[in-house]
Order: sequence, then C-alpha cells, then structure tokens
Amino acid sequence: MVMDKKTQELIAIGAAVTANCVPCFKFHFKKAREENASDDEIRESIRVGRMVRKGAAKTWDDEIGSLFS
Repeated sequence: MVMDKKTQELIAIGAAVTANCVPCFKFHFKKAREENASDDEIRESIRVGRMVRKGAAKTWDDEIGSLFS
C-alpha cells in the first residue's frame, strides 16, 4: 500500500464534501476517526473539498452564463 489508511480517509472526506454526498461523508468521517485523524486534519480535508466544490461550481456557473452572452 502506497498511502496509509488515514490519508485515504482524509482524501475520501474531501471527495465526499466535493460530491455533496452526506452518507459518504459520515462513513469516511467515522473511518478517519478510527484511523486517529485529528480534528485539524479533518477540518483541512473539509476545507479542501469545499474549495474544489466552489471552483467547480463557479466554472459551471460561468459556462451556463456564457450561453446567454
């Protein structure tokens, strides 16, 4: 295994936030806790997921807006 389990779960938390998947988030939050992820590590994963989601949403909104320009 190249990546440890805690890191995998932290990535999964960020991905769940990006995908707006509440069941995924809850599952991976629990798993990250089981792998001893700290509050700060989980918060950072959430922050990154939000940043990616926000960037994707802006790009999508810009694309839709360009249809009527």
